[in-house]
Amino acid sequence: MAYLKFNKAELVNLEYSLRREMLATNRAGGYCNTTIVGCNTRKYHGLLVVPIDEFQGEKHILLSSLDETVIQHEQFFNLGIHRYPDVYEPRGHKYIIDFVYEPIATITYRVGGVILKKELMLIHNEDHILIRYTLLDAHSPTTIRLKPYLAYRNVHDLTKVNMAADTRCMPIPGGIKSKLYNGFPTLHMQVNKKNEFVVNPDWYYNVQYMDEVRRGYTSTEDLFTPGWFEFSMKKGESVIFSACVKEMNPASLKTLFNKALIKRPLRDNYINCLKISSSQFISHRKKNTEVVAGFPFYGAQSRDTLVSLPGLMLAANYDPKTCKTVLDSSSKALKDGRFTDMDRMNDGVSRPVDSPLWYFWAIGQYALAVPDADVWALYGKEMKSVLAAYAKGVNADVKMHDNGLLWAEENGKPLTWMNAIVNGKPVVSRSGYQVEVNALWYNAVCYALNMATAHKETKFVKEWTLVREKIAQNFLSVFWSDERNHLADYVGVEGQNIATRPNQLFACALPYSPLPDEVQQKVLAEIERQLLTPRGLRTLSPKNPLYKGRYEGNQTARYEAQHQGTVYPWLLPFYIEANLRLHGKSFVSVAKELVAGFEEDMNIHGLCSIAELYHGDPPHSPHGCISQAWSVAGILRSMHLIERFVVLV
Repeated sequence: MAYLKFNKAELVNLEYSLRREMLATNRAGGYCNTTIVGCNTRKYHGLLVVPIDEFQGEKHILLSSLDETVIQHEQFFNLGIHRYPDVYEPRGHKYIIDFVYEPIATITYRVGGVILKKELMLIHNEDHILIRYTLLDAHSPTTIRLKPYLAYRNVHDLTKVNMAADTRCMPIPGGIKSKLYNGFPTLHMQVNKKNEFVVNPDWYYNVQYMDEVRRGYTSTEDLFTPGWFEFSMKKGESVIFSACVKEMNPASLKTLFNKALIKRPLRDNYINCLKISSSQFISHRKKNTEVVAGFPFYGAQSRDTLVSLPGLMLAANYDPKTCKTVLDSSSKALKDGRFTDMDRMNDGVSRPVDSPLWYFWAIGQYALAVPDADVWALYGKEMKSVLAAYAKGVNADVKMHDNGLLWAEENGKPLTWMNAIVNGKPVVSRSGYQVEVNALWYNAVCYALNMATAHKETKFVKEWTLVREKIAQNFLSVFWSDERNHLADYVGVEGQNIATRPNQLFACALPYSPLPDEVQQKVLAEIERQLLTPRGLRTLSPKNPLYKGRYEGNQTARYEAQHQGTVYPWLLPFYIEANLRLHGKSFVSVAKELVAGFEEDMNIHGLCSIAELYHGDPPHSPHGCISQAWSVAGILRSMHLIERFVVLV
């Protein structure tokens, strides 16, 4: 029996099936994402979604969906499903008898005596989707009709019927080509069998996306269809539909599909699901290799890239070459000791204060995995530039004080990973000495010193040894709270903020800690008592009056909850690493149980992957991105930490 499989009873229950999504990526920033019954419930859903260089590399939906119709004895059975206000029409999901995700998404329909199998595959490193239809059974002459629905818009927007759309289509071998707007790529839609394309341009009004309704956004749009393909099929025959930004030779599609299918690994167990999911975040486009932070919402983000990279490329999937390529791309992006990210929530850009410090950690993880790599020769110049920029205050929002600690502050802008904004103000204002920023700062200084010492850079070593000593002397006195028996989350002009949050974890978990073991034990005990859940760590203790246990509602409600109790899996490997270091073998069984729990999520929300975040309250349901890079990376790295520890002891 397949590992990821759904039966007819599950599929026809829309309350069940519409909350389960399939995702395929092309390793070049593009993706295919929809529900397991093919009904789009998000504005981000589409069969062919691609980044467009002319539009700053942002993702755009070209092919939204494709409706199949089975025709027998002049009767028409539409297998598609769309949501309109208050109604689903057509309701083709009632014909689905099986969904299997091994190795690619496969849907089987039964219409009377007709059994039709559909297999969807996105071609790697191409903006190209292939859909293979196989007529498994039929007792009468059978015709198949395929009707494409085009969106041609940014994934964050919606489209309406308009006069600017070029609704013409041009014939090409096996099909047509269409381009609704200037600046977009031309979409070539072809079938590898003789067919008739019936030109019938039309708009379908008020297609509704129910997840956008739940999220409090505008939820309806108009989709354009240029017409439909029609062809006959015989029992046992397979026909392939292709949608691509370049024209294909229809005769080559069968070979292309078969060759690509052979290379696809099976999603036949938990670890293989995570391995496949981890590889989907890597994007090779132009001269850069990036990590997509999460599908379907996010692009590449510096912090997410550096936190995720070791888990994605050095844990279950050992690929140091790609890891180095991503580090090289990150190195090129550093300017004045900082990274600049595209951020729709933050006036279009953000310059997170912690990302350059995660750069040191990621390099250190790469060096552990590749002992022969001379990382100081490779990245020492960049590491020095980051340290110098922070120490000298090159950027006005962060500066090293005389006590060796970093003070980060910018009016109205969040600078750390707790970056939700409501009505122009950070939900969690953390101006001052942030505990995780200074833990990362200490780790970065110590790591650079070790590298420089090995390379006999005496001037650098002398200068930065003094900084390391200052941080070590002042960290605990600045952050320790006797009242809470743990570290303050940050220290601002008003003094210590003693909210119980997970950010203090990094002072225990990073390779170089400014805390003695007995203090680490106290910190970890409080984290376990107030923040630990089966799906990661809460962002705020339930004892705090600001705690919000559910991440739901409109954008304002969700952002207000995002870092006020919401659970994040990406924090879990750091919790496991710190406890293994302190408690050794006695913690292994706990760590294994925490990691094993995520297997329950392989067939919910985003199939074969791990979500961005979870409710703070039980039962800790998944929300946010259906597939988040640092969530998947975190579980893979946790597995690796446990395995390595068991081997060592």
